[in-house]
Amino acid sequence: MGKKTQHCLLLSLCLSGLVHCSAALVIWTAVVEINYVNSNNDTVDKYCECGVYGRSSPLEKAVGIVTLPKGDPKGCGPDPVYNRNSSSPPWIALVKRGNCTFTEKINGAKRQGASGVVVYNVDGSGNSTTHMVHSDADGIVAIMIGNTLGTEIVKLMKNGTDVLMIIDLGSPHGPWMDTYWLYFLSIAFFIVTAASIVYFVFISAHRLYNLGVHRRAERRMKSEAKRAIGRLQVRTLKRGDEETTSDSHMCAVCIESYKAGEVVTVLTCDHIFHKVCIEPWLLERRTCPMCKCDILKALGVEEEIKESIPVESPPDVTVITVAGEHMYEVPLTDPGSLDPERHQHRYDNRAFEGDSEAARG
Repeated sequence: MGKKTQHCLLLSLCLSGLVHCSAALVIWTAVVEINYVNSNNDTVDKYCECGVYGRSSPLEKAVGIVTLPKGDPKGCGPDPVYNRNSSSPPWIALVKRGNCTFTEKINGAKRQGASGVVVYNVDGSGNSTTHMVHSDADGIVAIMIGNTLGTEIVKLMKNGTDVLMIIDLGSPHGPWMDTYWLYFLSIAFFIVTAASIVYFVFISAHRLYNLGVHRRAERRMKSEAKRAIGRLQVRTLKRGDEETTSDSHMCAVCIESYKAGEVVTVLTCDHIFHKVCIEPWLLERRTCPMCKCDILKALGVEEEIKESIPVESPPDVTVITVAGEHMYEVPLTDPGSLDPERHQHRYDNRAFEGDSEAARG
C-alpha cells in the first residue's frame, strides 16, 4: 500500500469519525400529538414539538394507545410490567423517569411488544427534557417529554380515558444550531474577516509606501548618477592611440576592441569604456564594471538616500591582474581589501600586450 493510499485511508477514517461525532451531537426533537374523547364526547386533539428522541432511538414515526405500567409508574422491575402481551393493537408505553436506567425501562416495554416508549421527566422539572442515553436499547422509538405533559396524560388515563399518541420526527438541534452559538459564530466570523481585511490593507499600504520610497530614491540616485557621468572625462580615440593599436584593449561591457573615432569615457579609476556602453551601466549600478569603484563617492557627489536603497551584492568574481613578472588575484567583490600589494597595480589591459604580440608573431 503506497503512502498516497495510506493518506487517503487515514483521511477517510478521520472524516468518518467526524461524521459520527457530529451525528452524536445532533439532537432531534419529536412532535407529540394526543387524541382523546372528553366527558362531553368531544374529540380533543393536542400536539406540540415538545419531545426529544433518545440517542439510540430510530428517527421514525410511532402510533399507539398510551399504556401505563401495572404498578410502579417508573416501569422498573421484573416482567411483565404492562397489561399487554402483543403489539396488536399498537401501544406506546408511558413511564416516569427514575429508579432504573433508561435502557431497563425501554427494554421492558420492548419485550412486551410496545411500538414506542415515552419517558416523562421527574416532578418539579416542568417542561424540561434531556437527551436520553440508552445504547443497549435500540430498535424501538424512544422519546422524553416534560413532566407537565406526562402527568396530564397519566391523569386522563387514570380517569378511564383512552389516549391515542402519535410521535413524529421534528427538527434537528445541536451546538452549532443553537441561536446563541450562531450569534457567536457570526461575530467571530465578522471579527476574523475584518481583521484579515485590515491586515491585507495594512500590508498592501506598507508595500506601496516602500515601493514609492524605493522608486523616488532610485530616481534621485539616477539623477545623481547623471550628474556624475557629466563630470567624467570623455575622449575620442584617434589612430595611433594605444587603445586602438592593441587587441588586448577592449571594452569590458561589450567585449569589443576599440577603434579610431570611437568615443570613450574614462572613469575615476582610469578604466575606459565605450561611452554608449558605460553610461547605461553607470545609471543602473553607478560602479565600475571591472573594479567596482563607486563613481559617486569618487567624485564627491552627495548620496543622502543611498543607504535606504538595497544594493544587490555582486557575485564573487576574481580578476587575474598581471604586472611585469608578477600575477595578482583581485576579487571584484572586495575592492577594499587591506592587502596594499593587491591594489598598487591597475588592471588596464596593457599587461597582455606581450602575449598578444607573441601570438601575432
